[in-house]
Amino acid sequence: MQTVQAIVNGILVGGFYASMAMGFSIVWGVMNIIDLAHGSLIIIGAYVTYELCTHLGVDPFLTIPVAAVVLFALGYVLQRYLINRVLQASIFATLILTFGLDRVLVNANLRIFSADIRGITVPYTAAALTLGDLRIPLIRLAVFGVAILSTLALWLFLERTRLGIAIKATSFDPEAARLSGIDPARIYAVTFGIGAALAGIAGALVAAVSTFSPVIGDGLTTRAFVVVVLGGLGSVPGAIAGGILLGVTENLVASVIPSFSDAAAFALLIVFLVARPRGLFGRRFYAEI
Repeated sequence: MQTVQAIVNGILVGGFYASMAMGFSIVWGVMNIIDLAHGSLIIIGAYVTYELCTHLGVDPFLTIPVAAVVLFALGYVLQRYLINRVLQASIFATLILTFGLDRVLVNANLRIFSADIRGITVPYTAAALTLGDLRIPLIRLAVFGVAILSTLALWLFLERTRLGIAIKATSFDPEAARLSGIDPARIYAVTFGIGAALAGIAGALVAAVSTFSPVIGDGLTTRAFVVVVLGGLGSVPGAIAGGILLGVTENLVASVIPSFSDAAAFALLIVFLVARPRGLFGRRFYAEI
């Protein structure tokens, strides 16, 4: 039963990982930027939820749209007026820029919110669905549902809207998209904004189920990177599958050797990089979902 409980817990955590990774994946796939500040954007989303919950008494799940809008605006501005200036440079330049941006965001969060560990307690925190010896926390189940719905909503947006199709076209060939009347600079800003909005949603989910502080963003970025590699760059099914695979692996290993869960995640990453570098559902371009 312990193994079954670990698998269930891993699946629930994996849904959150998928939501967190899709924002990272869309920025990487469309703009060829590995956003090292992604985890810090997630933490900002967590603080948005924390402030609304503690000062206004809003339920954390009701803050999700607010966190998404705030982070979209922040991401749009950051890309339009900062990241866009080095977009045509090498990937190393963008890595250095996003690393520097991450350090700025971490220190800004420390300055504004301090290094104290924060958390939210809601009346239904301890509520759980019990099936024999199996216990499924309802709040974790709700987080899983929101994570999967937000990930699928992104897929529908990319497949069924003019803006989504424009993003896919730009990911294929920016110059051809420009000749078709699409403004790549605007598309890149919107894309980064969407990635940040998904980070905001993930941040709201972080605040709902765990404690957090300004310095944990790097670990979240690392997990997003691992999920993208496992599932395949730009693939929505891959993000879900990769997130669940990572979550189940971590929880199974933690149930046996708690201190080895991180090592197991990176061992899984190495195996995929050697055996299947494109991941489970990876394609050459982000648009090939």
